[in-house]
Amino acid sequence: MNIYTLDQIKTVLPDLDLAPPIEEAFRRYSAQRAVVPPVGELLLEKGEVHIKYGYLQGGEYYVIKIASGFYENPQLGLPSSNGMMLLFSQQTGQPEAVLLDEGFLTDTRTAVAGAVAAKHLAPTRVHSIGIAGTGIQARLQLRYLQDVTPCRDVLVWGRNEAQLDAYQNEMASLGFQVNTTLETADLLNSCNLIVTTTPASEPLLHVAHLQPGTHITAVGSDTPHKQELDARILARADLIVADSIAQCLERGEIYQAIKAGLLVQDRLVELGTVISGLADGRINDAQITIADLTGVAVQDIAIATAVAGRLSPA
Repeated sequence: MNIYTLDQIKTVLPDLDLAPPIEEAFRRYSAQRAVVPPVGELLLEKGEVHIKYGYLQGGEYYVIKIASGFYENPQLGLPSSNGMMLLFSQQTGQPEAVLLDEGFLTDTRTAVAGAVAAKHLAPTRVHSIGIAGTGIQARLQLRYLQDVTPCRDVLVWGRNEAQLDAYQNEMASLGFQVNTTLETADLLNSCNLIVTTTPASEPLLHVAHLQPGTHITAVGSDTPHKQELDARILARADLIVADSIAQCLERGEIYQAIKAGLLVQDRLVELGTVISGLADGRINDAQITIADLTGVAVQDIAIATAVAGRLSPA
């Protein structure tokens, strides 16, 4: 069994084109060619732990992923995310690799999924990208959006001026023109591609400011108690896409909207069916579209397989 550290993992990530295998994983998931049991979850006083696992039919591995978020850790000088991915042979059950990624692969595959959603759902012309949040996911989402839109005008919202300044400086070094705001309404008023990346438990974006033609990718709400979007935004949307309908019925923005009585399951489309062309994505630039990404084990399987394949001895 091979054990790989985060430093080793980071040496191969830049050479991997992760969007195609993650798109294929979503396609297989929606075609019932993947086995993904319900999410295991520990909600602790200081943080949360997610356990996601499964396999793609015909794939090399089954994968068990453990990822945690302890959001007060930065005050202790520690990262908020941690975790690892365990790869086992589908043929023998033998452990093949341990990826000690410290949560980085989870962050990366989430950002790639955000780019995939934007590829299929964002307006033809993105005039400004809005980012809610200033953490690692807010940074990675913007990095991977470079591959799907030429837009480099960004407005980022955060609660802390120092964090906003740090984000602005880092992303400006990558060629983005970044403005900052302390008002979430500014994102909806100014941007037509918005990504929310926070662990908020109350809505940040409200329907009163929603503009025609907007696409929102919501990635922060991955438990039943989190919510970044006013549920009335989903009620107003023309198209609502879930990474996993089954999973989104139990957590995330879709769960909150259904609980509020503002959404019914029949309105939902799964991302894998959009990618495969079995369901329509955005069909005109006036539509309001939402992607609710709660994180599906097939993303972990795809990125773990790609990274292990590049790191494994010949």
